[in-house]
Amino acid sequence: MRNIAVLLAFLCPALSTAAEPAPPVRAREAGVPFEFGSPGPLNAITDVPGLEVGQVTIVEGDAVRTGVTVVLPRGRGDAGLKPCLGGYFSLNGNGEMTGMHWLEESGWLEGPVAITNTNSVGVVRDAVIAWSARKWGAKGYQEIWSLPVVAETWDGYLNDIYGQHVRAEHLYAAIEDARSGPVAEGGVGGGTGMICYEFKGGIGTASRRLAEKDGGYFVGVLVQSNFGRRHQLLIGGLPVGLELRDDLVYSKKDGSVIVVVATNAPILPHQAKRLARRAALGLSRTGSAAGDSSGDLLVAFSTANANATEGDQTLSLEALPNPRMNALFEATVGATAEAVINALWAGRTTTGKDGHRVSGLPTDKVREILSRHGRLASGKS
Repeated sequence: MRNIAVLLAFLCPALSTAAEPAPPVRAREAGVPFEFGSPGPLNAITDVPGLEVGQVTIVEGDAVRTGVTVVLPRGRGDAGLKPCLGGYFSLNGNGEMTGMHWLEESGWLEGPVAITNTNSVGVVRDAVIAWSARKWGAKGYQEIWSLPVVAETWDGYLNDIYGQHVRAEHLYAAIEDARSGPVAEGGVGGGTGMICYEFKGGIGTASRRLAEKDGGYFVGVLVQSNFGRRHQLLIGGLPVGLELRDDLVYSKKDGSVIVVVATNAPILPHQAKRLARRAALGLSRTGSAAGDSSGDLLVAFSTANANATEGDQTLSLEALPNPRMNALFEATVGATAEAVINALWAGRTTTGKDGHRVSGLPTDKVREILSRHGRLASGKS
């Protein structure tokens, strides 16, 4: 996934500078063990066919560290015109994800899912509506129920969040940049200024491909990780945060996380909500306790049933029976946990507003801990 920040920096340096280069390996390739099935070819939410992700990274001077990440369930071509059946779950509600009342009422997820910082939810929401109007004109615009899904986490430790540096053009650029393929992780897009377990966090993604006997479907997860205290951190089932005590950031803070779960399995809204709930179990496998001040908001949707549209005719939908959901549950738990660790693995030491500094995860130390306890994957020493 190319990051639109590079293009913006070339055309207009005031908008953005290039994101940090991607790490040479991801957590799984470095030997971190992960449970519950095998990943798809990209090990990313974009393994779900037709789904696209776009990101804009905004880095200006010493104090601006923010951006926008957009998930387009059916890509730019059908964004908003062909809704997805979906569901929502709030593990802890100290956060915002707009559009959820209508999703809960109707069972339809309409349009993109955008993720940014807390103080930029309004401008990004309005920009989604404006982008829709520009793309389809008055007729198409009238056919779209404009209650966009925009979610947030707080990046005010590293970013001048009250400067409200995210603008409508950043949302437009993120959508136009949206592609299938690899997804940039760590301090990019909406995750640019985010902190996870007191290390540099941000965007992470992972996927699972179900066995053929379970349908061969894909489950993909994308997280914007900005949560957790150091002592809680679990990697490979080990409490590594108890050993990694340097450069602590907070005396007390819970942070927040946004989780987007996508699948091409045919499921109904109540089943999508069940997937969103299971993603919370994936967060817990990395150490999350969903603290009081944390906003832990999770949305799930299916790209199946693409030709089922609302109207005055009877709908014909396909759906898995509930007993066949277990494979999807495991895939969601596993991909969510891996997405969080991927966000940490890609994080790089960052200095931002007021000279605040957040260290990247010391991956060599993590691998040493895993090796010492026999948890490093074989052949990865």
